[in-house]
Amino acid sequence: MNAPTKFEVLEVGYNVPAAVGMDEKDIQTPALVIDLDALEGNIRKMGDWAKAHGMRHRVHGKMHKSVDVAKLQMDLGGACGVCCQKVSEAEAFARGGINDVLVSNQVRDPQKIDRLARMPKLGARTICCVDDIDNVADLSEAAQRHGTEIECLVEIDCGAGRCGVTTTPEVVAIATAIDAASGLKFGGIQAYQGAMQHLDDYEERKTKIDVAVGMVKDAVDALKAEGLECDIVGGGGTGSYYFEGTSGVYNELQCGSYAFMDADYGRILDKDGKRIDQGEWENALFILTSVMSHAKVDKAICDAGLKAQSVDSGLPFIFGRTDVEYVKCSDEHGVIADPDGNLKVNDKLKLVPGHCDPTCNVHDWYVGVRNGKVETVWPVTARGYAY
Repeated sequence: MNAPTKFEVLEVGYNVPAAVGMDEKDIQTPALVIDLDALEGNIRKMGDWAKAHGMRHRVHGKMHKSVDVAKLQMDLGGACGVCCQKVSEAEAFARGGINDVLVSNQVRDPQKIDRLARMPKLGARTICCVDDIDNVADLSEAAQRHGTEIECLVEIDCGAGRCGVTTTPEVVAIATAIDAASGLKFGGIQAYQGAMQHLDDYEERKTKIDVAVGMVKDAVDALKAEGLECDIVGGGGTGSYYFEGTSGVYNELQCGSYAFMDADYGRILDKDGKRIDQGEWENALFILTSVMSHAKVDKAICDAGLKAQSVDSGLPFIFGRTDVEYVKCSDEHGVIADPDGNLKVNDKLKLVPGHCDPTCNVHDWYVGVRNGKVETVWPVTARGYAY
């Protein structure tokens, strides 16, 4: 969809917060704003790291849900494709021209399996995860019916406590069934340790990943002994990619939040005890908000409340300010402590969201800004897809 003109935004009431060429100060709020220089810098940095360590990087599309951002990650960062969590997201990326898509989750509902089996017809390599041998027959039947091929990764629960099997014999049994099934291709292993990504301490994260690496290595070796090679050994997130990437076992990373960098990820510490948003990654995503009331002397009210963000990982912080603090929110309002009365009505502030993934999911558009001007407006392609 083409970005609207300034006339459409300001005069017709088109449901888009900005137009290309507009001054940043004129963006309608609340809106998701991307610092394009910071985004591009983060993408290049991760791409360079992956390349230097002989790793593929399959970017996590569930974070931004945007075909435009994914293409930028492929063009600037050399990403091999995307992973996502739902068939609906996968379809959105495939229709948008992303030709290598992993649903890093189980697909069990018959209608979803049918849609997954049709995805290769969109021109996309189609991959999903399996943790139950009974799922193999259903995937095989759908792929044969549509004359397509679905690649399957066996998922290992390496500490997240969610989906996945926990023993090497289970991995081998499922992989063998996939390899023997018509319409399916055994692709390798999915082993993402999500539970440790937000542990503050670097060594604590490393200890958790060492356990995961041991489990994965045992499974890879056992599969190789059975004549089954893993094209993909995938995992690794923003809080751990350097562990998986130097393990000698993993060959594909699945980092997502590094590109935008939210408040929750930003506080975790690197090997030198420094916050990762103070040197390793830049904040690139912001909720632009406006002060709408200052009737109370010591507090300002802004227009970014619960409906503009997710606070499951904590409240946002105000970027570049130490004199004011976002302290509370309700549906349509954010409360900002302003003890010195520095803010005025219609002042704009940039909030760094606590958790970028579900925050992005409640917006329709990204407004890309460079040097104080709106350079691009991107739709949140798979925004809100719940199936």
